[in-house]
Amino acid sequence: MILSPSLLSADFARLAEELAALEAAGVAWLHLDVMDGAFVPNITFGPPLIKALRPLSGLFFDVHLMVEDPARHLAAFAAAGADMLVVHAEADRHPQRTLCAIRELGCKAGVALNPGTDVSAVRWLAADMDMLLVMSVNPGFSGQAFIPASFAKLRAARRLLDENGGENVLIQVDGGVCPENAAALQDAGADVLVSGSAFFGHKPYKTRLAAFAAACAGREPRPALKAATGWK
Repeated sequence: MILSPSLLSADFARLAEELAALEAAGVAWLHLDVMDGAFVPNITFGPPLIKALRPLSGLFFDVHLMVEDPARHLAAFAAAGADMLVVHAEADRHPQRTLCAIRELGCKAGVALNPGTDVSAVRWLAADMDMLLVMSVNPGFSGQAFIPASFAKLRAARRLLDENGGENVLIQVDGGVCPENAAALQDAGADVLVSGSAFFGHKPYKTRLAAFAAACAGREPRPALKAATGWK
């Protein structure tokens, strides 16, 4: 299991300290939610913030683009220091081309699916992506309740990827993730867990990370997950 804490739930007045605390706790990934106020009803931040944080941290920057026409912004986010760029299937008319462009920029490439979007949307994209993000809440705001149907969706996503050459594609789940459901999410097919308020709201971070790890203990990670630990 890889835990990717969501920056939106961090203390924005102390971001440098927050990043240092995450690294000291043993966290390896950071989830950065970019919202444009159009694709989702909220506005967060853009490349300048990521560029400012990049020199301060060795964390893997997992950048989730909740924006319309994401292909327009790929180069700016890659230059700012993103390690992975995840675009929404619902926001991009040509996702295969966009995924190839992300990889050409030197980043890992991912596709995100809203709760109402079927996993069949990525059937022919398995060869072009490194990760599939299954949203277990409707994107736009942190602190929402987990949608129970997401368990079945995760299982369907894992089957679809495995049947279409995507055995090495990671599955990430975002929304309502906590230690109490972490094991069930992993059993359903999730490799990477995004947690916002359920992580940042429980200090110290080392103890909270240990709680997630303990919840998933005894489960052998898939080979693709082992490989992903060396992405950065």
